[in-house]
Formats: sequence, C-alpha cells, structure tokens
Amino acid sequence: MAKAAAAADYTKIMNDMMGAFPVDTAAFTDAFKSQAAFADKMSKVVLEAAEKSTEISAGWTKSTIGKMGVISNPKDDVADYTKAMTDFASSQAEMSAESAAAFAEVAKKVQMETVELMMAAGKDVGEDAQKAVKKATEEMTAAAKKATAK
Repeated sequence: MAKAAAAADYTKIMNDMMGAFPVDTAAFTDAFKSQAAFADKMSKVVLEAAEKSTEISAGWTKSTIGKMGVISNPKDDVADYTKAMTDFASSQAEMSAESAAAFAEVAKKVQMETVELMMAAGKDVGEDAQKAVKKATEEMTAAAKKATAK
C-alpha cells in the first residue's frame, strides 16, 4: 500500500513539475510539417531528374541501336564496312556529346533547385526557431514569476 501511495505522490510531483514548465507541442508539429513539406519538394526534384535522365538514356540507346542496323547490313565492298563503322563512330561521338550536355543540364537544374530549397528551408527553420525561443522565454518567465509569487 505504501508503494502505491509513493508512486501516486511521485506521479503528482512529476505532473506538477511538468505543468510548471509547459511544452508547446505545436512547435514540434510545425517542425514536422515543415520537414515533410521540404522532403516532398526534394522528392519532386529528385524524381523529375530521374525521369529526365531516363529519357536521355533511353533516347541515346534507341538511337544507337537504330544506327547499329546500318553496320550489320551486308555490304558489297569491304570499303563500305569501313565507311559504315566510321559513320557509326562519328554519330556515336556526336550523340555522346549531346547526351553528356543533356545530363549536365539535368544536374545543373537539380543543383539550382536544391540550393533554392535549402536556402528557403534554412530561412524557415531560422524563423521558426526564433519564434519558438521567444515563446519559450515568455513562458519560462511567466512560470518563474508564478513560482516566486507563491
């Protein structure tokens, strides 16, 4: 019986202590919502980049396969095989440069969007932290005044 009374007293003490220093869970909820919004925006950036990169790769592959048919066709003269290989190599070099440039554009866009999102998130976090600190200071001051007034 004494153990139950001691546990009840401890619970009351903890409840009183936690009540004297209230925690605003809205700050945690707001932080979670901000993080979820940031993750959503970053996911869109990443998925868009993956989609564009896949389109570039698929186009490059399709073009390469299409041009391979010219090489595999039978030729009348041995020199025609050399010409076909030379033409294929030239077109591959051109497609490689074009594809590399397209991939670079995707990477550049991802980098710019990521920097913009990070700067916006940093600004939002700074503002939220400032509000939370101000509110916590006000609440702690009020709790301290209340505690000393008793």
